[in-house]
Amino acid sequence: MKPALIRQHGATGPPSILAEWLRDRSIPAVIHPAYLGFPPPDPKGFSVVASLGSAHSPKDADEPAVAEELSLLERALDADVPVLGLCFGGQALAVALGGSVEPAESPELGWHEVETREPELIAPGPWLQWHYDRFTVPPGAEELATSRTGSQAFRHGRSLGVQFHPESRIEQAVGWARKDAAKLATHGVTDGFAIPEAGRRYQEAAVRAAYDLFDGFWAMAQGNGAA
Repeated sequence: MKPALIRQHGATGPPSILAEWLRDRSIPAVIHPAYLGFPPPDPKGFSVVASLGSAHSPKDADEPAVAEELSLLERALDADVPVLGLCFGGQALAVALGGSVEPAESPELGWHEVETREPELIAPGPWLQWHYDRFTVPPGAEELATSRTGSQAFRHGRSLGVQFHPESRIEQAVGWARKDAAKLATHGVTDGFAIPEAGRRYQEAAVRAAYDLFDGFWAMAQGNGAA
């Protein structure tokens, strides 16, 4: 079995729950710390590519790390390697498929429910969210979930993009709040740490929902799910 390629874009954005799921399902994986500047591997050598969150936006086309990720995802798609895009990764997948990314009317921070058309794959949540932009559903993709902020999930062939963070725990979101303190202040948020902590009671159910999502993506990637 070819390993899964996990693209980590920052020290505070590890795969966490996704890594646990991979171990539990005995799926080999390579976690590639893209933020350290190592050259990206050839996606043809992997069973799937998972692109995680980032401090950047796919709108930052002049940022080398963004350009690199978009290029890698395009090469994966051209090689028929399924992509799992999570938050920034979902936005990058949308752009690589011909969609776009735009500022959200308001940031989506903390725990939020989604309206889902396929609850066995995308549960209603609450899901952990931390984003200021939103993606548009790319041409030829099927929208699977939405919220008041915009689209939350789409499927394109054997690839899946979501706007939330099924891979992350509260501890990671506390780190995001620390890094985003100045940005949060511009949105009137004075205690960013309280936002993820307010949903501590949701964490256990969110892990179960994440496992269902990853199981569904894996079945789809292997050609055993709906396309």
